[in-house]
Amino acid sequence: MRIGVITFPGSLDDRDAQRAVRLAGGEPVALWHGSHDLEGVDALILPGGFSYGDYLRCGAIASLSPIMTEVVDAANRGMPVLGICNGFQMLTEAHLLEGGLIRNDHGTFICRDQVLRVDNATTDWTSGFEAGQQITIPLKNGEGGFIASDETLDRLEGEGRVVFRYVDVNPNGSLRDIAGITNERGNVVGLMPHPEHAVEPGFGPDTPAAMRSGVDGLGFFTSVIRRSLVEA
Repeated sequence: MRIGVITFPGSLDDRDAQRAVRLAGGEPVALWHGSHDLEGVDALILPGGFSYGDYLRCGAIASLSPIMTEVVDAANRGMPVLGICNGFQMLTEAHLLEGGLIRNDHGTFICRDQVLRVDNATTDWTSGFEAGQQITIPLKNGEGGFIASDETLDRLEGEGRVVFRYVDVNPNGSLRDIAGITNERGNVVGLMPHPEHAVEPGFGPDTPAAMRSGVDGLGFFTSVIRRSLVEA
């Protein structure tokens, strides 16, 4: 499976996302934000970072990059799209996902290993997990507070479109502890924590088994690859 990872000016985690795809058994394809060519990929990742220096609003300028026209069209046709941190912000700015992300309620940047509960294990990116499963992946953001109207929040919850919730602590003031959501079709997922930083022993979060041994993030990438094989 060929998975495109788009680099924007200020992207930081694009190479990490490419490595995660490779470790999961996929073929990463580097894509440039200024292009209109998706190069025939089967799925897309919008990585974390500080696109355009987070000017205006995080992800707002990047959501208007030339390649986003193709991203929106591909997502609307059903292509799997994953937005991680800054990529999640881009997806909300491009109206592929509802709500928005604002400054952390404590006003400071946070970096920690974060426990999440998987509330929706049916999306293209979470089918390898079980509903209710708890996973630990790194979180690092300054503007990660998820917001939406009460009506939108009720609808997201009622339709089962909350994919992840924070466990033990809400690190940024996200409403209803929401860490990630999906669209109605389940092919577009956005979340603030970083699964690409928990894919290889020795470099992930600490676990009871050993320091830095956590690889819970790998399930995101193997999920989309396995689903593509089943549907092929």
